[in-house]
Amino acid sequence: MDRNNNNNVITADIVLLGAVCLISFFAGIGSLPLFDVDEGAFSEATREMLESGNYLTTYLNGEPRFDKPVLIYWLQLLSVRLFGITEFAFRLPSALASTAWTAAVYLFTRKHLGHTGGWTAAILMATAFQITIIGKAAIADALLNCLLAISMFAVYSYYLQRRERDILLAFAAIGLGTLTKGPVAILIPLAVSCIFFITQKETKAWFTAIFNPRGIALFCLIVLPWYTLEYLDQGMAFIEGFILKHNVGRFSDAMEKHGGPIWYYLPVLLIGILPATGLLGPMARHMKGMIKQPLFSFLLLWFTFVFVFFSLSGTKLHHYVIYGYTPVFILMAAHIEDLRRPAITGILPALLLGAFAALPRVIPAVQPSVSDPYVRAVLENAHLVLTPGYSIQLLIAGLLIILIWALPLTAFRYRAAAAGAIFALTVNMVITPRAGILLQQPVKEAAMIAKERGDKIVMWKVNYPSFLVYSETFVSRRRPEPGETVFTSVKYIERLPEAEILYRKNGLVLARIPEAHTAE
Repeated sequence: MDRNNNNNVITADIVLLGAVCLISFFAGIGSLPLFDVDEGAFSEATREMLESGNYLTTYLNGEPRFDKPVLIYWLQLLSVRLFGITEFAFRLPSALASTAWTAAVYLFTRKHLGHTGGWTAAILMATAFQITIIGKAAIADALLNCLLAISMFAVYSYYLQRRERDILLAFAAIGLGTLTKGPVAILIPLAVSCIFFITQKETKAWFTAIFNPRGIALFCLIVLPWYTLEYLDQGMAFIEGFILKHNVGRFSDAMEKHGGPIWYYLPVLLIGILPATGLLGPMARHMKGMIKQPLFSFLLLWFTFVFVFFSLSGTKLHHYVIYGYTPVFILMAAHIEDLRRPAITGILPALLLGAFAALPRVIPAVQPSVSDPYVRAVLENAHLVLTPGYSIQLLIAGLLIILIWALPLTAFRYRAAAAGAIFALTVNMVITPRAGILLQQPVKEAAMIAKERGDKIVMWKVNYPSFLVYSETFVSRRRPEPGETVFTSVKYIERLPEAEILYRKNGLVLARIPEAHTAE
């Protein structure tokens, strides 16, 4: 009877975990416009691949795009072929990859910490603030994180059991990761495993693994065909654009003004893992003891390497630190029962929701001091979406999260699940849609007008790749000439005093330039 009850609990937990994944990774993925720059760029490159039939080299606005390798584009292409050119199709591969990532966390952690530990780690990860956002974004990061997790789990399994199948799984996941985002998929498993095996006095086993002939052959079979063909097709432009600029260059310099202080990722971490941030306390109290246990030592090395490496990198983007989030959620799950102040765990996410709820009052106060015409235009129209109902929804969600953690009605893991589900649902259905309406809906609407008119478009001093997706055309990036239609922002439209405004909303403008006038 006890065994049957236990099986029933596990089955119910798995169903609940699946429901949380639906909330976090699938809720609203087809209703939001693509966000620029990243979602727009990935989606447009996929659209151009579909249109051109060139499945080797990715292009953006007709020019080679060497930012990322090809795997995510192939998956998006397959999805688009099945479901059409829609936001849902572009985002579906990421949502599926995030679900697989969550499943991998559960299966690995269950093996080492039991069902309760695995289920809790998966819940904490699936509902985290940053992960619920990137987990369904039409970019490469969800897929990369899934493959990174699988490769790292295989590395640790090899450490325990010395099975060649674990080596092969690690090489396969690293290879697919290298096809997804490049050398970072090699760097993290290689560096962390090296340090870990050395500290465990298992250096020989590490060398045996990395020089495994079948593993190397498998990696080469996955990676070399595309990299070789791409080099043959694009030559040194591929080496200079992908290897030197978008990999070496990102570490040595701050690309596209994405720099930051060395402590940049500390606040990103504290906000990014909400609503579970309060669980860092129990984890920290056991830090000394964890170093002595191989599993916890491995997980700590994984997180520490990612955090330190990207803190030292010249280019700092908030999603880089996510590569080290997986071990954090496992460590927090292992020590959740040692939580001393559960109310604090509820207060922290409630404070973030409260900050978003306060925006309708904060924006009018700061608006007079804003000098940028585009930002001012966005803020002027913010009240149309940031209604009293919006704030009430956020405050209710925050209050519910506090009550869930403060009232001892059930085990901590179920409180984490309930609070996480409410938090993720609020982010996906209340906060993100408003951001989409304010920032991206005007891009989509202007693009649809341009598509209907069939005009040749000049995109002037702004960068919105999603405009290309929705208009299904290329644009020229220069000053507009007489007789052309320009897409720009209110910041620059003043330089075109005679322009005929075709569309204007939230700081973005689609306008027709008369034959007799040019831009100053």
